[in-house]
Amino acid sequence: METMTTQQKITYCLWFNKEAEEAVNFYTSVFPNARMTHIVYNPIDTPSGKTGTALTASFNLEGQEFMVLNGGPEFTLNPSISFMVHCDTAGEVEDLWNNLSDGGTALMPLDKYPFSDRYGWIQDKYGVSWQLILPQQKAPQKVMPSMLFVNEVYGKAEEAIQYYTSIFHNTKVGTIARYPGGMEPDKEGTIMYADFMLEGQWFAAMDSAHNHKFHFNEAISLMVHCDTQEEIDYYWDKLTKEGKEVQCGWLCDKYGVAWQVTPTIMLKLLQGEDKEKAKRAMQAMMTMVKLDIAKLENA
Repeated sequence: METMTTQQKITYCLWFNKEAEEAVNFYTSVFPNARMTHIVYNPIDTPSGKTGTALTASFNLEGQEFMVLNGGPEFTLNPSISFMVHCDTAGEVEDLWNNLSDGGTALMPLDKYPFSDRYGWIQDKYGVSWQLILPQQKAPQKVMPSMLFVNEVYGKAEEAIQYYTSIFHNTKVGTIARYPGGMEPDKEGTIMYADFMLEGQWFAAMDSAHNHKFHFNEAISLMVHCDTQEEIDYYWDKLTKEGKEVQCGWLCDKYGVAWQVTPTIMLKLLQGEDKEKAKRAMQAMMTMVKLDIAKLENA
């Protein structure tokens, strides 16, 4: 198994209770172009498990880096952030639907829709939501995280896109499709679908005025890899504005979307052969809110 050395600026992090390793094995069996890239084991006892149990695992899916975390029962996965999979054939949509349906729940049935001849929205047995679509035109990225702005942040998808593209580099706004009149409860002009690029990676955003029983939470977070303390300080200051600091490099922005601002050396510190050093680095991280590279290295 390779050591993770990501060139992807933003990694998608999924929070599980204790099923992280099992979930990675499931996803790498369901998706043809997926592979596990690494596992980090707990160097100390944490809320997610005893020393030696799996802390995080990572997998690459169609060139996109995912991390899964055993964090305990505190947060529950929901469809506020889902993953759109742009398929090449109707058969690919159906194969993925059948595999992900095992123990899962259909959120929108697999069917023909005005925007796609074959589309379905499925929440798998672990709680991760997938939108499987045969696109009408070639998508810029095979797998794309999609944010759903509902309840108290309904109608703010476009504002959020402008906010994120003002913070990150190598950005672009792509497709914007707005709700027409007569589609109540959705207001005319709000975002039916939009996609945008941050750091060369594509994301989607949608507004929905329907009565959803969920909102953004820490169960899915976006991990920003930083090479320097200056970078950590920059993203931390920008993303916590009107949001909230959490701990261990975690924060929630003003829309409720969870982010982790983390040094690229963190995995190296936790994966190193010196188990005592890894233990000290983990203990130091657990005491921090915003992460401090010098203190982590000195630990």
